[in-house]
Amino acid sequence: MAASSDQTFNNCLLCLYLIGPPTFISLRFLQAPYGKHNRPGWGPTISPPLAWFLMESPTLWLTLLLFPYGQHSTNPQALILITLFLFHYINRTCLYPLRLYRNTIRKTAPGFPVSVALMAFVFNLLNAYLQSRWVSHYKDYEGDHHGLFWLRFCVGLVVFLGGMGVNVWSDRVLVGLKKEGGGYKIPRGGWFELVSCPNYFGEIVEWVGWAVMTWSWAGLGFLLYTCANLVPRARANHRWYLEKFGEDYPKSRKAVIPFLY
Repeated sequence: MAASSDQTFNNCLLCLYLIGPPTFISLRFLQAPYGKHNRPGWGPTISPPLAWFLMESPTLWLTLLLFPYGQHSTNPQALILITLFLFHYINRTCLYPLRLYRNTIRKTAPGFPVSVALMAFVFNLLNAYLQSRWVSHYKDYEGDHHGLFWLRFCVGLVVFLGGMGVNVWSDRVLVGLKKEGGGYKIPRGGWFELVSCPNYFGEIVEWVGWAVMTWSWAGLGFLLYTCANLVPRARANHRWYLEKFGEDYPKSRKAVIPFLY
């Protein structure tokens, strides 16, 4: 049984690394049809707040279901790590959809394709399994030098919380613009003066912090997949802003990485 469980974990980890490159390549040419890139032809749709809640939900219920079965489920270090993972996804699964629901003008809001939500749901099943099992079962806390663990944790925590702060703030700005109505507007202020998609930048930074804190192939794989998913979409969003607003859009802004890209 233990060997079978190990093989399942290794296969899922390999899958996480294998799906990154085709995701990156495909998103360079075809954007997921929601938000600014919404378009028909992708089947039935549901409301965006409901879609976000449903497709992100495995990160909460599957994590909470699997974590107690890990051999390190009572280890304080494991509990601290998984709390931070859940902290991010409580916001993404519950609070963000609620803000979206309260601030979106529903008569004009485009739907979210069920097909896209289903793909995201499957990815979150995979990722929740990997992150929760690594933290609760496979990470060697005893073999990890105690001081080194806490050094990595503190450095990663600063990065993680900094990224989450940028992510949450940026989402609030974008959702606030939806509340104003009148179509899309140019976001202004703060990190929006540096990049078109600070919400994506903040999320990438978050998972850099997570990779450092967990110091794991699972954490690194999640970071790489996040980049494969968000960097091409940020590039597409940046081009969309330039095409829609023309000379009114600040030319100094990058797409997602301040001063670089």
